Amino acid sequence: MPGIEEVHYTNRLAGEKSPYLLQHAHNPVDWYPWGAEAFTKAEREGKAVFLSIGYSTCHWCHVMAHESFEDREVAELLNDAFVCIKVDREERPDIDGVYMEACQMMTGSGGWPLTIVMTPDRLPFFAATYIPRENRFGRMGLLSLIPRLRQLWVLERPRTLQTAREVASALQRDSENYQPGDIGEEALDKAYEQLRRSYDAVHGGFGRAPKFPSPHNILFLLRYHKRKGVPEALSMACGTLEAMRRGGIFDHLGFGFHRYSTDERWLVPHFEKMLYDQAMLLLAFTEAFAVTGREEYRRVCDEVLQYVSRDLSAPGGGFYSAEDADSEGREGKYYLWSLGEIKKALDSDEADLATKVFSLHEGGNFHGEDGERGANILYLAKPIGEYARTLGIEERELTERMEELRRKLFLHRRGRTAPHRDEKILTDWNALMTGALARAGRSFSDERYAAAAEKAMAFSLSRLREPGGLLLHRHCGGESAIPAFLDDYAFMTWALVELYEATSKPSYLEEATRLSRLMKEFFKDDEKGGFFFTAGESDELPARKKEIYDGAVPSGNSMAMLALVKLARLTGDSSLEGEAWSVAKTFSRRISEAPMAHTMALVALESALDA
Repeated sequence: MPGIEEVHYTNRLAGEKSPYLLQHAHNPVDWYPWGAEAFTKAEREGKAVFLSIGYSTCHWCHVMAHESFEDREVAELLNDAFVCIKVDREERPDIDGVYMEACQMMTGSGGWPLTIVMTPDRLPFFAATYIPRENRFGRMGLLSLIPRLRQLWVLERPRTLQTAREVASALQRDSENYQPGDIGEEALDKAYEQLRRSYDAVHGGFGRAPKFPSPHNILFLLRYHKRKGVPEALSMACGTLEAMRRGGIFDHLGFGFHRYSTDERWLVPHFEKMLYDQAMLLLAFTEAFAVTGREEYRRVCDEVLQYVSRDLSAPGGGFYSAEDADSEGREGKYYLWSLGEIKKALDSDEADLATKVFSLHEGGNFHGEDGERGANILYLAKPIGEYARTLGIEERELTERMEELRRKLFLHRRGRTAPHRDEKILTDWNALMTGALARAGRSFSDERYAAAAEKAMAFSLSRLREPGGLLLHRHCGGESAIPAFLDDYAFMTWALVELYEATSKPSYLEEATRLSRLMKEFFKDDEKGGFFFTAGESDELPARKKEIYDGAVPSGNSMAMLALVKLARLTGDSSLEGEAWSVAKTFSRRISEAPMAHTMALVALESALDA
């Protein structure tokens, strides 16, 4: 408006490389990156620390940023009450892991954006996820919450400090709460029974909405079937893979899988695309092909390869981290279609076919957050062969016709504003994709996969290492930085073993052996067993974690077990297999109590049990 001066802000995040931190570099919030400067200021000024953790392709992180962190009124309250720190969880999974556990302890749940308020010596006393700007549906908004938190810190500090100390003690106890023991076939059988009971025989997948791909469940079931000859294990694995490929969680035009399904039918996805999901699902479909020989599984692998090569490949061979769920300020807008758009992009016969096969209708099958209707997600309600029979044409003809209209719709969609791409290259995720490509190349005898895997590994070994050979965690904006974590070493060791098996090049086996030694040197808990997530002792965080839970990405300890078993078999070094068994025994109680939550660890255990 005339006469009103537009105010531009720049805070300390402007000097960072992380795309997520740079998204907040012009907030009026006086953000600091994680580091001594921020904590020294908090100590000097007697302020608590407001820590906000997220990542650049996170939908609710965007919502909270637009509602609150870009708002001058909220920013003034935050700046006055706290020293404010922003962290990219993908750059610093060590920080995220500790404070996410604190959030789960304090609130019973977690997620991103993660909001922590803590003392200047990094002890948390308040935790939440997304917080609205104003009070909403009985939930306190930041405008009311910030003054209340400031009051707690200023007027009730002794009680607040006691809460912080109790949370820190609980974090420390949990990080040390491992009771080693034996583990074997009974854990595998229990995991299978848990998966069988939770399997959705109608829609595929496990449990209720929201449904996550959980490819390590599929890998476990495929191996369980192979070892024990259980047909139902194979049926659950294949049923889930096929349901996901038909559903809206799969991008039927540009390929690749979205993050998860918000409903039980795999229809309505959370639209972001993560590199690690592509890698793990590529691995799952490859193993399903190896077990069944079904050509449809190989085609899905080719589709994933097309997507990753086209949209996530970086110059020089590495792979970018993710694509956003949002474009033009709306979740999923890039992927949604009205019937009118379909009719403009295709001729009348093609539009009629697309409407029938993709189950499109005028009212739409996706309702946005604002309640808007008329948008459709493309999906297949049944296998393509059933559509062919209904339409009275050969399946091959229908497949060819669908491929032609897919290409037209894909080219039409390319004219839209594409989602943001996070161009960080992370060592662990990059290694996961590298190993999956190597496995696919070996299974399919296809040089394209092996060539992509070798190129990615060459990038990692040249750009994600220090001169002395230690790994770094992140490459972004021309800079490689951040000392590597357990996941980086474990995933890289596994990927190198897979590459050796795909190419028979001794250099990969030699490098895998070298990294396994470094992993043991810097991460092994010589006293209680297993591997810590971070290298060496550090007073930067309230606890030094050891993780075995297999979440969206398998844990570093699970992948370390798998890599060490495979490396032992290839080198004849039985001590490596002993290391793997030591990890399994360290976490035996946790795995045995909830085997379904540790299926990648059980994949490693199955590999160890296979003589």
